[in-house]
Amino acid sequence: MERIKARKLARNMKRLLSIMLCALVVILLGFLLRETWMLALILMKNASGHNAYEVIEAIVIWFLYFEFIALIAKYFESKFHFPLRYFIYIGITAIIRLIVVDHEKPMSTLIYALAILVLLISLYIANSRLLKREY
Repeated sequence: MERIKARKLARNMKRLLSIMLCALVVILLGFLLRETWMLALILMKNASGHNAYEVIEAIVIWFLYFEFIALIAKYFESKFHFPLRYFIYIGITAIIRLIVVDHEKPMSTLIYALAILVLLISLYIANSRLLKREY
């Protein structure tokens, strides 16, 4: 009897999580559309002399929203499982954004670059046979 209640609770929690993730996708799509609009405005504002850092930052932010939406889509495709490598991709993109925004201090940039290297090594390990599951 307890096992049936636990399964029912887990099923209801999974449904609630799915509904909340769908709501999050709608919110993220709104932000993605807004960011697309802002990027278009930046590019049209001054076609010949726009700030390159501003454009690159807008593009990287756009990719962050895109990656989060892709992560949620992958969650549903892979039977309610978040693949580790997608979190690593998001982390790498976020750190690249930090480098673009905060590139005044060489030591900070070096630390960010080392963090990207650690994430790339983690991505290699995650994609190797060391972490592959056998079903």
